[in-house]
Formats: sequence, C-alpha cells, structure tokens
Amino acid sequence: MAILVVYWTGTGNTEIMAEKLHEGILEAGVEADLKQIDDCLPDDVLNYDKVAIGCPSMGIEELEPEEFLPWYDDVEPILGDKPLLIFGSYGWGEGEWMDYWQDRVKGLGLNLFEEGIKINSTPSTKEQQMIKEMGMRFALK
Repeated sequence: MAILVVYWTGTGNTEIMAEKLHEGILEAGVEADLKQIDDCLPDDVLNYDKVAIGCPSMGIEELEPEEFLPWYDDVEPILGDKPLLIFGSYGWGEGEWMDYWQDRVKGLGLNLFEEGIKINSTPSTKEQQMIKEMGMRFALK
C-alpha cells in the first residue's frame, strides 16, 4: 500500500501539517510520498491507494483559487473510492472553508476519512502530535 500526501501552502503552515501527516504514516510502517501540487500531476494520484490533500483557507474562507483549485478540480473525478484525508490551516474566521470542502467531498460521494483537519495559524506542538496521530490512523485503516 502507498499513500500520497500532497499540498499547497501559502505561509508554510499547511506544509508543517503535511510533514506531520507524512511522519505519522511512515511511523505506522506504510509507504508514503510527500509532494507539493507543483510536483504532482493530477493523474499521479492513480498510483496511490490513499490520498491526503492539503490546502489552507484563502480569501473569504475558500480553497486557493489560482493554483490549488484548478489542480484539485482535475483530481476529484479520478479519486474514485480511495480514502481521502483533507487538511489545512486558516488565519481568520472559524475555518468555514473546511466545512465547505467536506460538504463538497461528501456531495460527490468521495470516501472522506474522518473529519478534515483544520488548524488556526501555525500548528502548536500539541496540534502537530494530533496531526501525526491522524496520519497513523489514516495509514492503518
């Protein structure tokens, strides 16, 4: 089994989250690749059994529209029933973009793993541990 952790980051906070997810997956003994969306073609997700995708909240609580969303729009139709974990950081509001993203994923009938991970600003040490544990659960389920 192989897992892809792929993300877009603006300030580096979502990158920290991606790194912690990746660490947790590897500690669970599962093969995983960590990539930014610039280094991952949408079709690359077909080479993995599970996919974790990260994007921070941008603008008025939305997925980043310039780089991430065009890439993600191409990925969604090919995810099929692969388990999908979504994550990202936000800097204002209550993280409503994650609620929108989860509703979008569920509405398409995709296989959402648990609830999306949303962290306000830079993940604390405690939050980083929680993210790592989520990566372990994602790897083992």
